[in-house]
Amino acid sequence: MKTYQLYINGQYVDPANGEWFDTIDPYRGEAWAKIPRGSAADADKAVKAANEAMWRGPWAKMTASARGKVMRKLGDLVAANAERLAEIEVRDNGKLMAEMLGQLRYHPEWWWYFGGLVDKLEGGLVPIDKADTFAYTTHEPVGVVAALTAWNSPLLFVAWKCAAALAAGCAVVVKPSEFTSASTLEFAALTKEAGIPDGIFNVVTGFGPEAGSALISHPGVAKITFTGSDTTGAKVYETVARSLKRVSLELGGKSPNIVFEDADLTAAAAGAISGIFAATGQTCIAGSRLLVQSSIKEKFVARVLELAKSAKIGDPMQADTNVGPITTPAQYKKVLDYIDIAKAEGARCLLGGKPASGEGIKGGQFVEPTIFTDVDNTMRIAREEVFGPVLSIISFDTEEDAIRIANDTIYGLAAGIWTKDLARAIRVPKQLRAGTVWVNTYRAISYMMPFGGMKFSGVGRESGIDAAREYQETKSVWISTATDVPANPFVMR
Repeated sequence: MKTYQLYINGQYVDPANGEWFDTIDPYRGEAWAKIPRGSAADADKAVKAANEAMWRGPWAKMTASARGKVMRKLGDLVAANAERLAEIEVRDNGKLMAEMLGQLRYHPEWWWYFGGLVDKLEGGLVPIDKADTFAYTTHEPVGVVAALTAWNSPLLFVAWKCAAALAAGCAVVVKPSEFTSASTLEFAALTKEAGIPDGIFNVVTGFGPEAGSALISHPGVAKITFTGSDTTGAKVYETVARSLKRVSLELGGKSPNIVFEDADLTAAAAGAISGIFAATGQTCIAGSRLLVQSSIKEKFVARVLELAKSAKIGDPMQADTNVGPITTPAQYKKVLDYIDIAKAEGARCLLGGKPASGEGIKGGQFVEPTIFTDVDNTMRIAREEVFGPVLSIISFDTEEDAIRIANDTIYGLAAGIWTKDLARAIRVPKQLRAGTVWVNTYRAISYMMPFGGMKFSGVGRESGIDAAREYQETKSVWISTATDVPANPFVMR
């Protein structure tokens, strides 16, 4: 069994308290590695190293172009190690190898994109309205960033957060989920190989109340970027407010996937399945509410059921597996509890609705792909995030009904629309309160496109050009070229 170490100031080091904990393979239900139990002392050490490296070390002295080169090299190294890193993630979180390998092969794009953006984050000359004055703006790094990532896509979130932060000139301390820390610790070695100076990228693993809280409240941290549940995100926001740190929060969702009667029903059915079952429902953008126009409900639901019944449940490492295990015991129990809640509320279970069993099922954390119909949007199954392979089908009659039901939620992360009507494809996204709206596709992401939510789904954006600005401060510089002395120095010029 491999024993990992923390990564601080360019070195792998033991935790200050000398403690480790097991990380569990969700498929086999057994420990496969030991993760260091970081503490406040480790967080403090990492933050101090990050500040020293960022403000006084080589990173501060490197030109933007030079920083971009090492970031692009890091992308090359991830590309060369994608399969190895994906295998580690599958062992840690139980998601499909096809899914995680796809993410790791795409991961380098963030380093290549932001590595190319570094020397283009320009300030500007302001044609100021004051005589004899030269005025301009610059964009400077906000400071050390604490990046807290979730367990469902660990290294994808590292790319989303850290590539933009490093492009902005910041140093980072990553605190991965205690359930999925191994891949981030492995990734850290690649940052050194790429030439990222010591102290610019650090990893402190451990539990939220210990290492996580210490980072969030540390006076040496200027910005928090967090991915997780809205409940935890609210606590992070409250803590951060006390010290007026900058914050980005990518939180939960209850995303509507809307199918209109004029849609390509074959494509829409595949999109509905992909939206909820492709990642075992363990994704913040899961299309967990399937809104179907009443006129096509019967035939469309039949297509969705047919596809869902074909799903193979089993070993996530196997290429032909469609649904893997739930990552953690607590999440497994939560999913089953919500299934019971839905049944008690009167939703009709068309498929699944219980733990999965049979050949190839190990570890005891599998849930059958589950589909409920006759769901009302007031039911808890339609309002609360399940984060598992559970789909709620809700009927609507008109476009106005669909928009009203879609927006009737505290969340606003994503939404999907399926239609052949071009006018509707343009009209409806304007009325949906969601940070991302897909039309005739679902779960598409890009390093070029901003990602983030409205309402309880978060604050700020990741990816795209604007993401780098999340990690920068704008500075205004005034230079007087006047040769005269003000007649009245007590009056503002």
